[in-house]
Amino acid sequence: MPVIPSALLAVLVVALTSLGPLSTDFYLPALPAIASALNTDSVGVQLTLSVYLLGFGAGQLLVGPLSDRFGRRPVMLWGMLVFLLSTVVCALADSITTLVAARLAQAFGACAGPVLGRAVVRDIYGPAESARMLSHVSTATALAPLLAPLFGGWLTALWGWRATFVALTVYAVILMFAVWLLLKETNRHPDAHAMHPARMWANYRTLLADPVYRSALLIGCGAFAALFAFISGSPFVFIEHFGMSPQQMGLAFGLNVTGFMLGTTLSARMSRRLGSTRLIGHGVWLGATCGVVLAALALVGPHHAAAVMLPMWGVAAAIGLILPNATALGLAGYPKMAGAAASLMGFVQMGLGAGAGMLVGHGVQSGTSTLGLTVAAGMLFSLAVWQFGARR
Repeated sequence: MPVIPSALLAVLVVALTSLGPLSTDFYLPALPAIASALNTDSVGVQLTLSVYLLGFGAGQLLVGPLSDRFGRRPVMLWGMLVFLLSTVVCALADSITTLVAARLAQAFGACAGPVLGRAVVRDIYGPAESARMLSHVSTATALAPLLAPLFGGWLTALWGWRATFVALTVYAVILMFAVWLLLKETNRHPDAHAMHPARMWANYRTLLADPVYRSALLIGCGAFAALFAFISGSPFVFIEHFGMSPQQMGLAFGLNVTGFMLGTTLSARMSRRLGSTRLIGHGVWLGATCGVVLAALALVGPHHAAAVMLPMWGVAAAIGLILPNATALGLAGYPKMAGAAASLMGFVQMGLGAGAGMLVGHGVQSGTSTLGLTVAAGMLFSLAVWQFGARR
């Protein structure tokens, strides 16, 4: 049974899981302005995204076991504090080196929200209902990447790129107080040995030896790599390649997010009837098809933003089907180490996403082909894992 009303719990979990997309998507329209203000190029400013993602993934390897040992609530509060302080440093940064370092620290704090938010859902709802609940959460969380670039573009146009980090600071303060006042402990199986290196290694080895968990992990990796390739490359593609303003870029990005919202909405409605495995199958086929179309148009198609936006909308819808179901499938069999299972999944997926972002950052100045090919490769990888592993 939920320790706070289910509707209030859902709102809090959405706010926590929104930390990840907010910390990246909110300042996306400001990336070209940051590059200009801090005397760097697209590769340098892309590093603020890729380093954040690496830190976000690595931090989860500790956050999950810490929460299995000491509880979700205290670890989440410490994470919120680290996020708050590092966001202030981001707002005051006067060099790209300082901003990159602050973004790394910000990632270590931010990772507590999404990871432990998912673990809280698993604690309360169990394996049967967590897929449906995570799909609802993902649908609502998609409002963050839908609205954040719009709001971020507006703030950048009015007050400059630092205003985006000031707004994130305010959000962090509100969220920290909400966790303090509302969230009770949900870990009913604290493990006194969860932080022991031998136990941590044994837990991760057990997870990776499980073919169901391993397939869910790898399918999510491909989908997340495709998603982050678009997140990291879209500001430069839309603003510098297609000549959009920061506000227009935010709108274009937000329109693609509606595809993700549709996918998660369909997932929530059909999870009981079809099950996670079948929904993942529909998602990987849709994503691979649209990814190939995106890559083909990027290589030979028209020089128009619609050639990116339309197929990417289909990819985003596919990812909305894939990610919540892959997460639920991977965590279903591990009630006593849900934190570790979520952490490992997040670490591997974030690491691959960071690599995809770096790849796109080096090629995005020459056009849209690197973005399209990277998205297609990620979705084809997910399809291959599902075809030869998960569905069996």
